[in-house]
Amino acid sequence: MDFGVSTFVTDEGIRPDVLAKALEERGFDSLFLAEHSHIPVSRESPYPGGGDLPRVYYRTLDPFLALTAAAAVTERLILGTGIALLPQRDLIHTAKEVATLDLLSNGRTAFGVGVGWNREEMSNHGTDPKTRGALINEQLAALKQIWTEDEAEFHGDHVDFDPIFAWPKPVQKPHPPIYIGGESAAAIDRLVKYADAWLPRAHTSADELIRVRAELADRGRPDIPFTIFGAGRKAEELDGYASAKVERVTFLLPTRPEAETLAKLDEFVAAADPYR
Repeated sequence: MDFGVSTFVTDEGIRPDVLAKALEERGFDSLFLAEHSHIPVSRESPYPGGGDLPRVYYRTLDPFLALTAAAAVTERLILGTGIALLPQRDLIHTAKEVATLDLLSNGRTAFGVGVGWNREEMSNHGTDPKTRGALINEQLAALKQIWTEDEAEFHGDHVDFDPIFAWPKPVQKPHPPIYIGGESAAAIDRLVKYADAWLPRAHTSADELIRVRAELADRGRPDIPFTIFGAGRKAEELDGYASAKVERVTFLLPTRPEAETLAKLDEFVAAADPYR
């Protein structure tokens, strides 16, 4: 298995460029950054992790700017969103941001996406939470048109535009790999139809990973790679991922100042070494 890190980068923790350089020096292959544009003051959507919403959700940096800083000081590190909240984003701007990052990094972008959970945050972007699944499906189909066609157009129920010119095109062909976050039946269906890799969260059991692998094979997509998002260091969990033939595990890195973060990375190295 390969190993990377998933985290929230904020104005209170280690800088993304310092973090990225430290990851590459320690042999990690990837950095996946979370996204939240804002947190509404009045919020009824419960935090999926239970309890109070952690401080890092309020203070996340823009992932594409942070990953560009990471790209500037690394040569091999895969630069991923984990996850970009695509239904809340302007589609054409997002296409340009992803393609620009891929160009500046010489083809190291991994575009992780999901539908999100914070309904009030979505609503502030003009997104109807009830139709976000149908919206993201059309967005993914439209992104592929923008990235691969000189005169792209798309006409759907939620995304609609006449032919456009949009450069740069991504370095990776036909486009940067699309990672689907989430474990629901709708997410797996989206994975089969629109994506290149799966990004399940760490609580997904080895049995479930194996079951999904079999379902993907039955549906004609047997070679989709799995990247675990936000794992811990327990050997029994890592053993389970290995038994399920997971391609990559990303450790969940807490957001801390530089010295604490570097010490935590060294702990991750010790946990990863037996599985590399």
